[in-house]
Amino acid sequence: MKLVSYADGAGPRCGLLEEGEIVDLPYPSWPAAFASWDAVRPDLDRALAARAVVRPLATARLLPPVRPGAIYCAAANYEDHFREMTPGRDPPDRAKTRPYFFTKVPSTVIGPDEAIRLPATSAQVDWEAELGVVIGRPCRGATLAGALAHVAGYTIIDDLSARDLSSREDWPLFGTDWFGAKSFDTSAPLGPAITLAEDVPDPHALFIKTWVNETLHQDSRSSEMLFSIQELIVALSAQLTLQPGDVIATGTPAGCGRPRGIFLRPGDVVTIEIERLGVLRNPVL
Repeated sequence: MKLVSYADGAGPRCGLLEEGEIVDLPYPSWPAAFASWDAVRPDLDRALAARAVVRPLATARLLPPVRPGAIYCAAANYEDHFREMTPGRDPPDRAKTRPYFFTKVPSTVIGPDEAIRLPATSAQVDWEAELGVVIGRPCRGATLAGALAHVAGYTIIDDLSARDLSSREDWPLFGTDWFGAKSFDTSAPLGPAITLAEDVPDPHALFIKTWVNETLHQDSRSSEMLFSIQELIVALSAQLTLQPGDVIATGTPAGCGRPRGIFLRPGDVVTIEIERLGVLRNPVL
């Protein structure tokens, strides 16, 4: 089952995506629906069976499936990506370290087919296809055994990165600039839908592919994660409460542009496919 948000004349709507059609639903947003999930979940089955209000997908404009209150990103969380970005270095010893996180500003989110607008401040914007975990229930102090019970579903997020803004020579005390590199307008394409967690039996066994135009750049699997989704949730929820609608970007596999000196240019089209989650496509301006 795939949850979507879409635009009509009255504003954003929630719906279920089924075989090229959207079944309309009465919720103001998916985070609001998640707040009453035990009651809402059976309603989805009934709505899908009744199909009272149906709109062809071709006539609808999909929005980001969720407007997250927070986006938490796991840095260098794929072994193949770690090795491509730091040649000659081994990934961190899991027994001696914890996941490394940064945040991405939620206002940077755009939906399927929306344009990525390259910032005037960067000439090296890179793609990063990521499996996004959408939180469905408030989560504080999760255990490994119980972490996935807080997940509503999974989506695709492109953690676009301005590589030439990641260092700050004018601030040698800090050196790096995660904010400058990761948060700029349109830097978080998200969608096209949220696939319910119950329909993704093993989120660590999904293929991840990224094309820029017709060239396949990323071709890996979520099994390359250094820290599992459960471990990421445990680490984050030890520090703060994860809220319904929050998104955890779980890291990107190998195949980014920077190691080969390839970056996005106006006229490009970025297409990301993750098994069971669909296809997220965005043109570049």
